[in-house]
Order: sequence, then C-alpha cells, then structure tokens
Amino acid sequence: MQKGALKMVRPLLAGLACWACSAGMLLLAANASAQNPTAAFTFTDDRGRVVVIEKAPQRVITLLPSLGEIVCELKACDLLVGVDRYSNWPERVKALPKLGGLDDTQLEALVKLKPDLVLLARSSRVTQRLESMGIKVVALEPQSQEDMRRVILQIAGALHLPNSKERAELLWQSIQQKLEVAAARVPKSAKGARIYFEAGTGYFAAGEASYIGETLKRLGMVNVVTPSMGAFPQVNPEFVVKANPQIIFMGERAAADLKKRPGWHRIEAIAQQRICSFTPDQSDIIVRSGPRIPDAAELMVACLNRIYPE
Repeated sequence: MQKGALKMVRPLLAGLACWACSAGMLLLAANASAQNPTAAFTFTDDRGRVVVIEKAPQRVITLLPSLGEIVCELKACDLLVGVDRYSNWPERVKALPKLGGLDDTQLEALVKLKPDLVLLARSSRVTQRLESMGIKVVALEPQSQEDMRRVILQIAGALHLPNSKERAELLWQSIQQKLEVAAARVPKSAKGARIYFEAGTGYFAAGEASYIGETLKRLGMVNVVTPSMGAFPQVNPEFVVKANPQIIFMGERAAADLKKRPGWHRIEAIAQQRICSFTPDQSDIIVRSGPRIPDAAELMVACLNRIYPE
C-alpha cells in the first residue's frame, strides 16, 4: 500500500474514541441552519470542543482527504482553496495548493491562503497554532460509518449550505443505496467467508470495528479481527496463521511477498490463491473514511467475483 494511503491509516490507530455531540443537538443545529442560513451553527467536534460557525465560510482548507471529498460531494467544492498533499479526488482538487500532511503541514503557505475555516484530523499537529492565529479550526475524523454520517451533517452545517440537513441526508442515503447494490453482487460462495484485511505494513489490520470492517460485514464477510481487538490493531503474524482466513485483502506490494512469511503457506486463502490485492490508487479509495465507501465496496466485490467465479 502506498505511503499516502498509510498516512491516512495512521491517525485511525489512536483508537475508536470519538468525541461527538448528541444526535439531538446536531439535528437541532442542522435544522436551524437550514431554516436560516445566517444563523450560527454550533456543534462539538472530535476533540470534544464546542465550535460556533457564525457565518458561511468562503475560503475552506481541508487537511484530510476524506473531509475534502465530503465537501465536494456536498456540492461545495468551489469553497476549497487548499488541501493536504494526499487529496486527489475529485479531479478538480488536484489543481489546488497542496499543504503537506498530518505531521508536516506547510503552515506559512496555509496562512497565506487566508482560510476562514480549516477542516482537519483530530491528530493534526497544527491545530493549536492555527487557533492561536485566530483561524477557525474543526477537527473531524470519522472512524465508523455512523461517524461518517455525523461528520457529513456537521460539515454541511458548518458550511451553512442551503437545506444543509436535507442535503447531507440525501448524500448519506445515496451512499447506503450504493452499498446495497454492491452487496447484492457478492457471489453466494463468498458469503460467510473468513477474511483478513491488512491495512498497512507492520501487520496493521482493519478490524470489524473499523469502517473498512463494517463494509466487509455488509458484504457478508466474517472478519477474523474481532471488535474487541480495536479498529486497526497491530496483530501477531501467528494470529493470522491460526485464524486461517479464507480470503486476504491487502495492497499489491505486500501481496507479492505473502508466501515468504513464515508459516503463511498453510493459510487457506494463500493455498487456494484467494488474495484480493489492490493497486496504490485503489488502496487510496479503500482506506478513506469518506463518501467513496461504495466505490471501495465495488473494488472488493469485483475481486470476490474473480476468486469465486459462479
């Protein structure tokens, strides 16, 4: 898996804790914004901080690819004036200034863009510096699909989009409908198969509790990494051998060396050549907790149909 994709996994390894406002407060705020676009939008971000967006921002920067993708899917891409270095979708964001990553955000270049709102990960290192300069910062880091629904609502409200709640819900419904379509295409012989999804080097796995794991469960797969192990735990290689998955998902570079791993030749997935490997571009889609989750599901389903022809 490419370095950019791994960078996106890193912040998720911190844990599953997500500081979120209650659903009731969020919906009330979203309704207020929809009824009166000039009203302040108040919510709690993923640091547990109460954030008040007094008016519609005109210059927005996103420092996490999934957040930029959500902004664009909400039909607000024109507001973006800068993104992180790994943002590459939709096509139009490729022309925007690239401002580094989680650990090396180009602060001076960011400030010159004069943003009135910066959307970033909870683990970003520049949050306090930006706030000390009077720049409005919102930390949002969806780690599950329910998180994603909440974040879509919060971003729509923070941007003061017309009919923000309805727009956000329409996007969420579209995501769910596309996931249903993908799930219907899973071959019957693959249903209930035990899977192992390697999300990054060092044996970091996508567990059932992660948004990737939730997608796999939606497709009828059984994850050998249980919810109690966390969203993206680092597992022992021997654990995978003992779990004996029937299907392995991973980046194509890692897949090339599978047989060299001690004892892994005994794993059913390897013995039966049921390996779903993804290119760096495909991995970008799969590891991002954004609106392209249905695209990730389609990539998984396409592989399942190759290894389980019916």
